[in-house]
Amino acid sequence: MTYSTGPGGPQRPGRRRSRGRTVAAACAVLAVAAGGGYWGYTSLSDRPEAEDPQVVAATEELEEFFTAWRAKDAKRAGGLTDTPDNAESLITSVMTNLKPTTTEIKAGEGSRKTEGEVEIPFTVTMALPGAGDYSWKSKAKVLEGSGKWKVEFRTEMIHPSMVPGQTLALESRERAAILDANGDELQSASLVGTVDEKTGKGTSGLQARYDKRLTGGTGAAKSVVIVDRNSGEVVKKLTGTGPDQGKPVKTTIDPVIQQAAAEALEGIEKNAAIVAVDPSTGHVLAAANRPSGMNRALEGRYPPGSTFKVVTAAALLKQGMSPSDPAQCPKFAEVNGQSFENQDQFVLPPGSTFRDNFAHSCNTFFVNSRGKLENSTLRDTAAAFGIGGEWDVGAVTYDGSVPVATDDNDKAASTIGQARVEASPLVMASLAASVKSGSFKQPVLVPDAVKKRYEATAKLDPKVWDSLREMMRATVTDGAGRALKDLPGEPHAKTGTAEFGTETPPRTHAWMIGYQQNRELAWSVLLEDGGSGGKDAGPVAAKFLQNLGSS
Repeated sequence: MTYSTGPGGPQRPGRRRSRGRTVAAACAVLAVAAGGGYWGYTSLSDRPEAEDPQVVAATEELEEFFTAWRAKDAKRAGGLTDTPDNAESLITSVMTNLKPTTTEIKAGEGSRKTEGEVEIPFTVTMALPGAGDYSWKSKAKVLEGSGKWKVEFRTEMIHPSMVPGQTLALESRERAAILDANGDELQSASLVGTVDEKTGKGTSGLQARYDKRLTGGTGAAKSVVIVDRNSGEVVKKLTGTGPDQGKPVKTTIDPVIQQAAAEALEGIEKNAAIVAVDPSTGHVLAAANRPSGMNRALEGRYPPGSTFKVVTAAALLKQGMSPSDPAQCPKFAEVNGQSFENQDQFVLPPGSTFRDNFAHSCNTFFVNSRGKLENSTLRDTAAAFGIGGEWDVGAVTYDGSVPVATDDNDKAASTIGQARVEASPLVMASLAASVKSGSFKQPVLVPDAVKKRYEATAKLDPKVWDSLREMMRATVTDGAGRALKDLPGEPHAKTGTAEFGTETPPRTHAWMIGYQQNRELAWSVLLEDGGSGGKDAGPVAAKFLQNLGSS
């Protein structure tokens, strides 16, 4: 039979069968056997042992014991044994220490060993908080004396690996740590994630992704152990033993850069993120989120707004344009009745160049340049930056999407990072890193977990990369990225103000992406519903770079 402490678990039906009726039934069988001569006698002796009246009675008594044990009624369980006090004490200890949420006990087929002695195998399965399901097999002897059956209580019956003076308990297993690039514990709650205190399982972030590795393959935070009841010392481990100890997860996060990013977000009332990447290796150096919780730095999906003009500019440069080419920036651009305008409806004076329009982030110039591009051009160009691929970073990421334009309006909006174009802060930091290095190197957070880095399916001519670098520097020295103008390190940048929602006027995310000329550092800043790229994201980027100083 099966007993369970779970809701709706099987209960023993009805009252226990009367032993008087069992004995009477046995006498009736014997009487029939006597009347039937030798044939009747052999028929009785050949019956399965499960129908032996003594086995039936002994099993019935053991089932009563199991019911009490399962219900954590140690006193009642003890009263069904031949040494009540000892049984009550050990059962109380085991159930108190293990704190099972469910207990299932299955009795096997008993057998009569001698007259008045029946041995019955059984299996115990418990759901233990922090240790998962734990099951073991044992045997019980049930003895008859003075017309009554009693369970012979022995410590080994409760668990065959125990001897008198011992009990079962749970011992916390040391969960391996998540480390930064220096081998110290990673200080980033949104990256590290959380662990369920009851089950011991990782529930978010790297704790969830690498749960088995961190716990040694079991996903358990606790081990079942045998302890000495007097000293409390562990005598033997029953689970979580051997080579299956947790192994740490080492990330590429630079603790100095991570701290600089986290401090740059202090005081920000909007949801925000900063990501930093090493352009030479693709290593993720920082991924800070405010508030902590959702890892929007790696997983967030947002319209990138004008930061995507790096891709559009690359597409135009591929078509033969040069940063010094004349380019007009009118107040409005009309596309099939849809009006596009610049932030605050600014215009650039006659004689302005492609470089000027990029640096000041002129929407109307890029929208009016759509005729130079096929519907698939932006998607194909974005592929050179790895956008839209499937990245193997060692963590959950959103890797961006640039769909093929469906019509002229869709293409127009896509040129300025709107419509259906989406990216994460990680994607945009990687985009800036690609400009610095002259090629896409897929970002990596947990190197030894990455099986195969994604390779860009398109390439750009070196002259295109050179022109993008020139225009991103002009953004800082002469354009919308002026918040970084006086900072050392020769920063290159692109601002972005991305519209979202259906309100009038629309709400906007604030972006700034860039890289440092004097070090291997590319970065992106996002402020959700945060206003303007230059005005609002720019100062946060400046604070981040100032926090780094000359380190």
